[in-house]
Amino acid sequence: MIFLTALSLFWIMISASRGGQWGAWMPSSISAFEGTCVSIPCRFSFPDELRPAVVHGVWYFNSPYPKNYPPVVFKSRTQVVHESFQGRSRLLGDLGLRNCTLLLSNLSPELGGKYYFRGDLGGYNQYTFSEHSVLDIINTPNIVVPPEVMAGTEVEVSCMVPDNCPELHPELSWLGHEGLGEPTVLGRLREEEGTWVQVSLLHFVPTRETNGHRLGCQASFPNTTLQFEGYASLDIKYPPVIVEINSTVEAIEGSHVSLFCGADSNPPPLLTWMRDGTVLREAVAESLSLEVDEVTPAEDGVYLCLAENTYGQDNRTVELSVMYAPWKPMVNGTVVAVEGETVSILCSTQSNPDPILTIFKEKQILATVIYESELQLELPAVTPEDDGEYWCVAENQYGQRATAFNLSVEFAPVILLESHCAAARDTVQCLCVVKANPEPSVAFELPLRNVTVNETEREFVYSERSGLLLTSILTLRGQAQAPPRVICTSHNLYGTKSLELPFQGAHRLMWAKIGPVGAVVAFAILIAIVCYITQTRRKKNVTESPSFSGADNPPVVFSSDFRISGAPEKYESREVSTLE
Repeated sequence: MIFLTALSLFWIMISASRGGQWGAWMPSSISAFEGTCVSIPCRFSFPDELRPAVVHGVWYFNSPYPKNYPPVVFKSRTQVVHESFQGRSRLLGDLGLRNCTLLLSNLSPELGGKYYFRGDLGGYNQYTFSEHSVLDIINTPNIVVPPEVMAGTEVEVSCMVPDNCPELHPELSWLGHEGLGEPTVLGRLREEEGTWVQVSLLHFVPTRETNGHRLGCQASFPNTTLQFEGYASLDIKYPPVIVEINSTVEAIEGSHVSLFCGADSNPPPLLTWMRDGTVLREAVAESLSLEVDEVTPAEDGVYLCLAENTYGQDNRTVELSVMYAPWKPMVNGTVVAVEGETVSILCSTQSNPDPILTIFKEKQILATVIYESELQLELPAVTPEDDGEYWCVAENQYGQRATAFNLSVEFAPVILLESHCAAARDTVQCLCVVKANPEPSVAFELPLRNVTVNETEREFVYSERSGLLLTSILTLRGQAQAPPRVICTSHNLYGTKSLELPFQGAHRLMWAKIGPVGAVVAFAILIAIVCYITQTRRKKNVTESPSFSGADNPPVVFSSDFRISGAPEKYESREVSTLE
């Protein structure tokens, strides 16, 4: 009753605005559930000068023109209708009041379509209105979800169903809304074109976990078995969250490495693998792998997986640790030092894991560290004994590398105590062994005879260097007795050292004691002695000998048959003149 009263008032208002001409008003579209009924509101007008005694009307289905013989839905004159509408259609409005509202009952899908009204005032005063209403027979409620639903932001979802049957009114309930929120029923609402809907609202704050959730709405009609359900899957938009990524990855140099990153987001994220700001690979996907073939130490480091979409971003890092053998150690530090100075030598390398570093000298361990990349050797006051070759060795479980380096200790000459002179028959040999760095000069001085012979005069002095030792030999031939004094003097940029060489007995042959010079020198001296004897026999009556002359030393007067000679293999003996 309330429904009809409200509708009548509405038609009066429409009639007042449309009077005086042929015209009709009805909703362009209307819907109703299958098995229920629908009231199509209708209002028409005609010219005021026409004053019919009785007003009739006809409803047609899908065509407004009688000549096309469209199905008759309702006809007030004869009550003859198409078989599809028998017992289903009746007029709710009063045609005399220009109300042409139609009621259709027991709706089935084939009744869906266009409905046209034709006014019949008698005679030629008949008019088919072009205005029509499209009836839509439905069987599911309409769930309206906003076009964009973001996680964390409250959303309103509505369930709307038509309520255009005056005999049956739907009741709404939500399905699958547990945990989302409590529904709010707004009740029956009138739409713009005069149709009615039942509306229920559901407010909740969606989360990423509710994305894809199936939410339903049920429309039921009391005292009937009619029940309809509709569902909608929630499309929740949310920013990416990286849900899967490698932990720290350890790989041996040369092996294959795969880094994996997976993210959850809606819409799917743009995944990017980066290292030091450089993009290595990217794709729009839920997961992305980064493949590294034959990994090298240069690829060791921190890798970043970045996931981003319109709603935000997330990133995670993974450390790739490439295991490899030590590189060849590098030695930085002092390699030349003066005796007494402090020497610091740094040995460094790279490896993973860090190596054991050791510094050796002559198979003796001088310093070592475990699982460090640098080793520093401190020698607080170097001595000549510290001079020599050293080795820095780096090793871990993947290999070993070593580097040799030399420490050169510079110091003033030291004349060793093994230096001496020895006489055998008419030959005197003087041995001077000097330890020095850099290489020193050596000179033999006979002070009582006012003569000095240095190593540059190789006719008389033979020298050989071995390591830090310089061995010089002065050979005096034709000497009946040993000179009273022979002084060996050695000099380099750090100082000068002199030593008067002691004499040993005739039976302790000098060449048997020359140690550092070795067998070669001993053999050369032996040859020199043989040559000397041979020449002596040939020249028993020598009356004249060539004079000794030196660039820096004056001539020396020796007794008869006195000679000075050096290495016999290279130089011939020269006789020194005798001055009476």
